[in-house]
Amino acid sequence: MNKIISFVMVGTNDLEKSSKFYDAVFVHLGLKKVSTAERMISYAHSNDPHEVKFYITKPYNKKPASVGNGTMIALLAESKEAVDKFHATALENGAVDEGAPGIRSDGNYYGYVRDLDGNKITVRCISN
Repeated sequence: MNKIISFVMVGTNDLEKSSKFYDAVFVHLGLKKVSTAERMISYAHSNDPHEVKFYITKPYNKKPASVGNGTMIALLAESKEAVDKFHATALENGAVDEGAPGIRSDGNYYGYVRDLDGNKITVRCISN
């Protein structure tokens, strides 16, 4: 086992708006919506719809969703173009820019946004 992350789950206060946002941006990472329930929506890679990678959910304790200070979710992209498209699509769909796509100190290509609920998301393309 060389993976440490099983899946990512973020809270939302508006499941419908959040779903529209992630439907739009995940196209660029090869993720698609695979299930919808009253309080939760799941996304998986197009080539493996049974292996869920990302959930959006209304908190189970029924309190408002909130974000962690210093918390960031990093997602992999297959190309710099996918990072660019994810970032641009996120901004077009209401995200806040937290760092334009570009090469960072480790030599890899990143773009940063905050989603509609304030969750910080980075998309990264590993350079070879």
